[in-house]
Amino acid sequence: MSQSAGNPSKLDKLLAEQREYIAKREGGYRERALKMYPWVCGRCAREFTRANVRELTVHHVDHDHDNNPADGSNWELLCVYCHDEEHTKFEDFVRYGGSSGKRREAATHNPFAGLREALEKKK
Repeated sequence: MSQSAGNPSKLDKLLAEQREYIAKREGGYRERALKMYPWVCGRCAREFTRANVRELTVHHVDHDHDNNPADGSNWELLCVYCHDEEHTKFEDFVRYGGSSGKRREAATHNPFAGLREALEKKK
């Protein structure tokens, strides 16, 4: 990626800064959450060991990654699959809105109304 060994590009610098920021941010709350909670996914109940704990993520319930209370009340441990699903649901909610504002009326049309009579007339 870099242009030369001694002159890293702007992209390389930016990526290095981002990795450092993420590592610093996660280093604190991830370690605390793993000590605080059992290593079980909060959605699918998959259990984790030291061999696969890297697949267990800390999910921020309010989706604010800078909200890290000491009691862990904004965290839940989720496997990578459930964590992706949770963020997809949140993105869909943001993009398309919630369903609480609009209520649909129940369908009243019955496509099979009169079918029995039609069949009986045919006999």
